[in-house]
Amino acid sequence: MKKAFVTVILLLIVLFVEGQDAEYSQFYANPLYLNPAFTGTSQAPRFSLNYRNQWPQQGSTFVNYSFSYDQFLPKMNGGFGIQFQNNSESNGLVETSTGNLFYSYHIKMSERFFMDAGLQAGITYKKLDYGRLIFPDMIDQLNGETSPGLYDPAENSSLVYPDFGIGAMGQYDSYFFGFSISHLTQPDESIFVGDQKGKLPMKITIHAGARTHKLHRGLLSKEFTVSPNIIFHKQGDFSQLNLGMYILEKSLAGGIWYRQNLGLQPDAIILMFGVMRERFKIGYSYDATLSKLANYSSGSHEISLIYFLKGKHHTRKALLIPAL
Repeated sequence: MKKAFVTVILLLIVLFVEGQDAEYSQFYANPLYLNPAFTGTSQAPRFSLNYRNQWPQQGSTFVNYSFSYDQFLPKMNGGFGIQFQNNSESNGLVETSTGNLFYSYHIKMSERFFMDAGLQAGITYKKLDYGRLIFPDMIDQLNGETSPGLYDPAENSSLVYPDFGIGAMGQYDSYFFGFSISHLTQPDESIFVGDQKGKLPMKITIHAGARTHKLHRGLLSKEFTVSPNIIFHKQGDFSQLNLGMYILEKSLAGGIWYRQNLGLQPDAIILMFGVMRERFKIGYSYDATLSKLANYSSGSHEISLIYFLKGKHHTRKALLIPAL
């Protein structure tokens, strides 16, 4: 019981004091979540499905689902998108559901240089199952059994609030770069009225990458693509650096990323594998934990599916997006 109590308290500190967003490792397989400027950058209407199970050894500790749709709108010279997400934390102790609309405007600076600017607006519903929390006065010190305790119920055990974000990105030849800012209004997620300690900090993301073509040397020479990438996140006092590399060859893709929580020990090595076809892309990734949490967490698993609809492809050169 003591271990369970300590775990719950640690989770509450992370969720309500430092307030951080859900984490995905297949960054470009959930492009709208990475940056709203990615809206409408595929050459055909696109569905994206994402599932992530973090620390599965402890049950459904952190489970994230995401569904999105976006497409290019020629008459608006931009893209429109919609996304729904559900995040379950600590085996359902905290549930977060969001719905967002996206819009991006595409600017052709020259034949080699493109820019996109994106907006995100939505609604978030967050619920805390306060009745499942166990406090010290509820635990019998002799036999470990629990009984109802004396505590003030949370006034805001469920919250609904608007949320907004912006982003911009560019492509010059085979190089791409961008930034996004989420939670512009820093919504208050305090579970007690007047607490003022649960504001969700703005999340700043900076990303950049490139695609270069290489050639196998040997009897069976084949062309393949190498794509180095860097992604930096900052939210409140939390900063994270991700360094990665994709290798793409015809219908197969592989990738490896290194994740470092700045100021702390290395966090994880991320291994990815995917299959790419004209109409769909499917990917799997595994986060191998490098920190002392390795024995507790058993890493993380993530699956993504991107499906492209049939129809007329717009002729605008889309921004280059790595496959996974």
